Parts: sequence; structure tokens; C-alpha cells
Amino acid sequence: MATPTKNILLDDQLCFALYTASKRFNHFYADALAPFKLTYPQYITLLALWENSPMTVRELGSHVNLDSGTLTPLLKRMQTQGWVERKRDEDDERQVNISLSQKAIDAKNDIFAHVNSCMDLLGMDDKTYAETRNTVNFASDRIKNADPKKIKYTGNEV
Repeated sequence: MATPTKNILLDDQLCFALYTASKRFNHFYADALAPFKLTYPQYITLLALWENSPMTVRELGSHVNLDSGTLTPLLKRMQTQGWVERKRDEDDERQVNISLSQKAIDAKNDIFAHVNSCMDLLGMDDKTYAETRNTVNFASDRIKNADPKKIKYTGNEV
């Protein structure tokens, strides 16, 4: 059964709300991380490594949702900046292990304190923050599991 055509205004589109929020968060984090000269992808890489270090490039990429083509140059820059160390695995030279540098270990509390202070600017209590995150994760999971190719277009193709 086909769903009747329903015109949805731009500001009523879920995709636009998520897109706008993502762009705003990118700018927010760019400003929040500027004192540390970190980008948002570098920050989430550090977050993952603070949770579990060392990791292979593949494990890290899976954890932060970045492919190796994006992650490898990012990790090279982070190594040059002194945030991470990259070493070939002794047992399998195809694998590269990523670990935190002493700089990253030493800066962890300062970075968390600064980012948490910035997050306070959002004016969300812990419950609202968790509910919002859970809603976004719910939408993300639904999008991940949806396959728009299964929809049969019956109108006039453009």
C-alpha cells in the first residue's frame, strides 16, 4: 500500500533538524576544543583511546565511525601534534596499533574540565541530556537499519 504524498515543510523534516544540530555541534566543539588545537574527530579519537588504549586502526575506526581513509591521515596529524603514537604490530606488520602519548594522558583532565564547562552552556540537566542522547541514538539506529532502496517509486522519475 503506497503512502499518499505528504508535503513536509523544511523545518518539520527530521533530516533537517539532525543536519542543523550536527552543524551547530561541529561549530560548538570547534570553539570548545580550540584551546587544545583539536578538531572534533581528533577529540572523539582521544575519547575512544582514553577508554581503551592501544587499539588497532581498524578497531579505532569502528569505535568512532571513521573509515581508514579518513582515520589514517587524522592519526598522522595527531602523531605529529604529539597526541598519539603509531606503531606497527610486531606479530602482524599489516596492523598499526594506536596508543595515547604522555601529552594526551596528561591533558585528559584539562580537556574534560573545559569541554564539560562548555556543555554546561547547553543548560541541560543530566536527565534531559541523557534523554536527548538516547533519542538521537534511537533515530540513528533506525536510519542505520532502514533501506530506502526497498521503496518502489511509482511517480514520474526526474
